[in-house]
Formats: sequence, structure tokens, C-alpha cells
Amino acid sequence: MIELNKDNFDAEVKVDGIVLVDFWSESCGRCIELMPEVMELAEKYGNEIKFCKLNIQGNRRLAMAQKVMGLPSFVFYKNGEKIEHLSGEELEMEDVASKVESYIAETA
Repeated sequence: MIELNKDNFDAEVKVDGIVLVDFWSESCGRCIELMPEVMELAEKYGNEIKFCKLNIQGNRRLAMAQKVMGLPSFVFYKNGEKIEHLSGEELEMEDVASKVESYIAETA
């Protein structure tokens, strides 16, 4: 997974294809719980979708500019445009995985 910050966000996200950005923070227990599963998804589908993560500590303005107001948040971008935003404490990894699979199927 590519670690994002304000310096490389545009270069990594505003590209052709699908990009998934995991917005997280050390103070978000649910984010930490989901991290191993996110890494598994990245290993499984990393050839079809670009996986990135952004720690909002130190990047709060960037997160707010992307309308990320709660954690955990998973934002999908297609060809540089935001197309979907999944977030909330009750968010399950299955929801994220099914979205990843649906975007892969669309581009296949």
C-alpha cells in the first residue's frame, strides 16, 4: 500500500484507473482493527486497483478537502474523480471488498 500525504496525494490518486484510499488514524480503534484486512485486500487485488492509505494526523486539511469527516473512511476514485465513499464505525470489510470486486468487474 502506498502511504499518502499532502505532497504525493494528487500524483498517486489523480491517475487513470481505480484507486482506493484508506483514511485512518492511530486514535481510531476501528481503523486499526480493519488494517490487516485492508492489507489482505491490497495483496489480493493490488494488480487491478491501486491501494493507498492516508493517516489523517498531519493531513487533516487534505482529509477535509476530500469530505472525510469520520473514520474509518474508504474512498474510491476513478480516473482521478471521487466516485464512492464508505465510512462509519459499523463498516465491515465485506462491504469494502464487494465494492473493490464490483469495480474490478466493471473494468474487466
